[in-house]
Amino acid sequence: MFKRTHIATAIVMAMSWQASYAQDTNTQEDTVEIIEVSGVRSSLNKAIAIKRQEKQIVDSIVAVDIGKFPDNNVVEALQRVTGVQVTDRGAGEVNTVTIRGLSDVTTTVNGRNIFTSAGRAVALADIPAALLESVNVYKTRSASQIGSGIAGQIDVNTQRPFNFDGAAVVVAGRMINQEQADKTDPQFSALVSNRWELDGGGEFGALVNVAYTRTNFRDQSITAGAMVPFMTEQPAAGFTPLQRIFPDQCSPNCWEPGLEEGLPFSEGSTLNINGVETPYYLARDAVFAFDGTGKRERPAVNVSLQYAPNSSSEYTFEAFYNGFSTENFTGLNFFFVDWWGNVNPNDPIETIPGTNIIQSRFVNDAFNFNSADYVESSTDSYLYALGGKWFISDEFTLKSEIYYQDSEFETDFMALRTNAGQPRIFHHINPNGNGVPAVEVINGSVTNPAQYSVAEMYDNGGASQGDSLTFTLDGEYLLYGDFFESVSFGVFYDKRTATEGSREISGAAGGAPMTDFDESYYRTNSDFFDGRADYPESWVLMDAQKAFGERDMWRDRYGFTGDPLLDTFYNFDIQETTLSLYVETDFSTEIGGRQLDGQLGLRYETSEADMQFFDRSLDPTSADRDDATLLPSAVVRYHLTDDLIARFAYTETIRRPGFAQLNSYITYFPDVTNIGYGTASSGNPNLDPVESVNLDFSLEYYFGEGNTVYATYFNRDIEGLVYDSVRNIVAQGPQDDEPYPYILSQPDNTSNATLSGVEIGAVYFPEWLPDMLDGFGVQASYTALDSEQDIPIFDRTTGELERYISQPVFGVSDSSHSTVLVYDKDDLSMRLSYVWRESFLRNYEARSFANPLPIYSQPEKSLDFQLTYDLTEQVSVTFDATNITEEIFSQYYQFPETHNFSNALYSRTFALGFRYNM
Repeated sequence: MFKRTHIATAIVMAMSWQASYAQDTNTQEDTVEIIEVSGVRSSLNKAIAIKRQEKQIVDSIVAVDIGKFPDNNVVEALQRVTGVQVTDRGAGEVNTVTIRGLSDVTTTVNGRNIFTSAGRAVALADIPAALLESVNVYKTRSASQIGSGIAGQIDVNTQRPFNFDGAAVVVAGRMINQEQADKTDPQFSALVSNRWELDGGGEFGALVNVAYTRTNFRDQSITAGAMVPFMTEQPAAGFTPLQRIFPDQCSPNCWEPGLEEGLPFSEGSTLNINGVETPYYLARDAVFAFDGTGKRERPAVNVSLQYAPNSSSEYTFEAFYNGFSTENFTGLNFFFVDWWGNVNPNDPIETIPGTNIIQSRFVNDAFNFNSADYVESSTDSYLYALGGKWFISDEFTLKSEIYYQDSEFETDFMALRTNAGQPRIFHHINPNGNGVPAVEVINGSVTNPAQYSVAEMYDNGGASQGDSLTFTLDGEYLLYGDFFESVSFGVFYDKRTATEGSREISGAAGGAPMTDFDESYYRTNSDFFDGRADYPESWVLMDAQKAFGERDMWRDRYGFTGDPLLDTFYNFDIQETTLSLYVETDFSTEIGGRQLDGQLGLRYETSEADMQFFDRSLDPTSADRDDATLLPSAVVRYHLTDDLIARFAYTETIRRPGFAQLNSYITYFPDVTNIGYGTASSGNPNLDPVESVNLDFSLEYYFGEGNTVYATYFNRDIEGLVYDSVRNIVAQGPQDDEPYPYILSQPDNTSNATLSGVEIGAVYFPEWLPDMLDGFGVQASYTALDSEQDIPIFDRTTGELERYISQPVFGVSDSSHSTVLVYDKDDLSMRLSYVWRESFLRNYEARSFANPLPIYSQPEKSLDFQLTYDLTEQVSVTFDATNITEEIFSQYYQFPETHNFSNALYSRTFALGFRYNM
């Protein structure tokens, strides 16, 4: 088959490590024919070749790389890419990827913009690594690429039959043990591909790639609640010792919840209690534990058909399916430690030295509840694409594609709460200095059903769906000029719909004793937190999973009416049309005898949407929105020597608001902890896109056989970040008997941010090592970031913007690094990888509390190992392990020494596998 592609030639030459350096005139347009070479080192070589040849600043992982890593999904594979950080570890994997600290990443599959249900992005973790040919992480953007994603773009490329010389069969399987879940699960994939010369001329290829992963997991955490004020042993008039001080208990209000840095916590701090400066304690309102178990399944299928009737045309049909389903059971054990009744004056109270923060105390008649939560969720996403490429002449190439995708998500949730009063408990906020709170139950039990009564039942659910029909047309004309080499142009047209609905209902059971129910409705966990905390290792729960299977009976018991699957109301129904036009040109010249080349482009994007939002009566409210943006881009690359390349890039990118962010309907969350007010949230149909101006400068040095060292400086200037305004309202919530106070949050484009940093990376396999050590190498990277975001502060009563404060950008670590030690020789390949990221601002806590709002994550790290041994040319065996050191992932409220928050324990995994290829 005829393939007119300069980059394909360049990569083949790079694999051979010839001295010649091919001109790149079509870096993103054509399929690269991958020459399959086994071995970790060869996969790194391929990634380096792509980085070197692309005009954009890009890092890549190719098929062998992903297959050799101990990775279950794309997110885990990406955590070793320079400048990429991953977070939200849980449910047996990591789930979220950021590029240079920013989470707004556009994900494409084979260049196509894809999404999950009613969202704008795909759940990247749902794409099995086994289906991939390569992944490219674009940190700059050309005009020919989708303009969204201020962090960058991740382009996932699946296998196609013309990637192989002939027939190919690959079968792989692993058995993965999740240590905390004490389960072993299968992971399976198979690829069958072939290509045939047709009798009438031309060539046809067909490929089927399937994957299936099942994961049983267990996640556990212990959390210290909000820090609120209490009287000391010498209280103000009208109060009792250790009584909790609520804002409205004195005039004017003694304090205001939702303070940015919380209340002062130095020893002797005072509050104005009815005109008298009165010392106070700070202590936690609660300590609670979470024990979640579940099972997740991910099937995926990719079918690719390619037909080249002659040397000047090629057609591709692809169908892609990825599914997701999960069943999760969560046991929550919750102690209120803010009760001041029945205080024993002889009970000791310990404070953190130099502060007014209570570190440990006894609580008598403590309220305790357990909640059994069960959820079933599933996603099914389909994509069908038909496209063609035509070489009209030696100079002119056209390609076009039409694709349709549909994605649906459903979830059903049921929870049963049980209440008890524990006669006496002791709690210590941080007994071992690692941030993990302790609770000891005295003269009571959390495993005895006789102490509990059955309380509220929650029966909630939801569904969302999205589909789109997309048309693209791209052309390239070669100019063969002295400066301009080519001009490219294109059209992108997308018609998108997104709908979302939900239902929620709850009720109280009237305090029936738990012992009124048969023991088959009880469930008790065991070995909580693996014995690494001074906390009850077991507690009794209702079996919400069993009740879920008998939901009609339970709905009757609580007096719920209607069909739980039909009591769904629409949140929104949105139809959006996007049109993009672009033009770009590649240029090349010489300065001082060295090559200077690059790319100039301009992209115009316009979007308009018709929107309907619904209240609980299904009464619609209509709105519309539109935006139009010009996105210029320029990339210049200068070859300082044959092996030293400098790049400069100026690009502009945008992020349109998520569909759920546009919803004007107000959702009310009742006051379940009896703090005196609920919370409420709604969207804003008038949100504008976030805009980012991006500068990048890099130096890259390539030397020896597949070795490189590179450094990049970058800056992002971001305007119009969406941030929530906050104000107090009194409203009639759906579960309120009468109007009740709520704190309402609504988003707006009220925040700006800047992000700058440096990334340094290297791949080095020494050539001077003795034969015994030949094959050792290292892949390493380091990223330093400096970020600042304007946080708006609003008047809680009027909602008016009062002032701004400065904080780091959410999710951005000041520094992170990754080191991978590699051994690759003959039949044995091994990797030991260590990933670390500095503490970072994760999110803001609910403003209904007094603790400092910012929640930070402590430094995160992970140690992984992978081994592959080739028994024959066709058969390999593998062993891998992740999260070997089984870290505790901790968070804190702004002040790490005194304000610990959440501590989570996630499982180690160990896997044995095989791979057969023919």
